Amino acid sequence: MIAEAAPLVDVKAIERRRHQRVKLVLLGRYMLEDRHEYPCQTIDISPGGVAIEGPVSGQIGERVVAYFNQIGRVEGAIARHLDKGFAIQMRLPVLKREKLAEQLTWLVNRHALGLPEDRRHERITPHFTRTNLRTPDGREYPARLIDISISGAAMNVEASPAIGSPVVVGSTAAQVVRHFSGGIAVEFSRLLPADSFDENTRL
Repeated sequence: MIAEAAPLVDVKAIERRRHQRVKLVLLGRYMLEDRHEYPCQTIDISPGGVAIEGPVSGQIGERVVAYFNQIGRVEGAIARHLDKGFAIQMRLPVLKREKLAEQLTWLVNRHALGLPEDRRHERITPHFTRTNLRTPDGREYPARLIDISISGAAMNVEASPAIGSPVVVGSTAAQVVRHFSGGIAVEFSRLLPADSFDENTRL
């Protein structure tokens, strides 16, 4: 993730001024109405809209679901085409829009302050925390999910496979990337579908 910023900004104040966009480059994926997914990155973004660079532009008015590193899922409609992409007018509930404003404030100001990067993808606490971990020797262990993202998960489990070991969490292939007291963190072999990722996701 790369952010471009100069002085510190108050995105909430910007939001009140007709959603002026800030330059922020976030990697992600988007899905058009035909359900095909494409890689992309943001050009600029506000709590009301985002301009993205991507290989397929879609049609004006077409619904788009996108998932960006650091800010998670957003959706809206294509408002206009750009040279290498398009702009989305986002349709967000008030609380989600306020949360996005806070996230943008942090991301832009973090770069200006020279602070370290966060995790690649937003993590959430799932409603369904019970799952199983299958280790390379074929044994299964009950596990409790702590948090998940489209790229990985942390869980409490009695097993402690070596870092780099291939495992299966529920039905999702992954590999162990970290140990901590009482559990492990894994990275999925493939990203979970961004359009259906939310608190109801099951592994």
